[in-house]
Amino acid sequence: MSGILDGKRVLVTGVLMESSIAFQVAKLAQEQGAEVILTAFPRPSLTERIAKKLPKPAKVLELDVTNAEHLASVEDAVRAELGGLDGVVHSIGFAPQDALGGNFLNTPWESVGTAMHVSAFSLKSLAMACLPLLPAEGGSIVGLTFDATVAWPQYDWMGPAKAALEATSRYLARDLGKQNIRCNLISAGPIKSMAAKSIPGFEQLADTWNVRSPLEWDVTDPEPAARGVVALLSDWFPKTTGEMIHVDGGLHAIGA
Repeated sequence: MSGILDGKRVLVTGVLMESSIAFQVAKLAQEQGAEVILTAFPRPSLTERIAKKLPKPAKVLELDVTNAEHLASVEDAVRAELGGLDGVVHSIGFAPQDALGGNFLNTPWESVGTAMHVSAFSLKSLAMACLPLLPAEGGSIVGLTFDATVAWPQYDWMGPAKAALEATSRYLARDLGKQNIRCNLISAGPIKSMAAKSIPGFEQLADTWNVRSPLEWDVTDPEPAARGVVALLSDWFPKTTGEMIHVDGGLHAIGA
């Protein structure tokens, strides 16, 4: 039986731990027939070790999305390995510690700027770096977000950064649609990943899901969100773009 990504070539960023959504995306993509290439920063060696747990070997490229030289090298490196791309997965986010944990009113611009650059502007940077690799018939760019339509405890400046990411995705959908390139986001519920460990009070967020989510939510299971990403990478959503699909057990639809 063929997979929904048969013949696709997909670049996946942000694979740091086996527990991450990005790792599960890479795993499912391979299982569904895709060739996968990974990017990592600042420790490619860590991603190379984790990549050995994938069903098939996957090359790892060092890519700092704030580094113009790294971004400029993506095209040649990917073309040499896969010949081109059909899909790109943006799973990148970072905020300095003073931009999290209840320090919203006191965070300096330097830290806010870092959060915005790495977590939001990088979607545009990555899309443009990969644009020459996408075929004439189009492709799919999928990012991961944490719903920024409301304010969350402890999340602080990552909230506005995610809001900027969501807006960036819509504008990319607008401007890349002429080339039949779709840009969408998956808004996942909280997952106990390396990124979660950097958020003070993460357990408070997780507990919210235990109480309010209509569907049972498992913070240790990244696969539901990964399935959403893989579906958007496939040809099953040929006319869906500028969208944010919630994979959060339905919590976004429930009031207090």
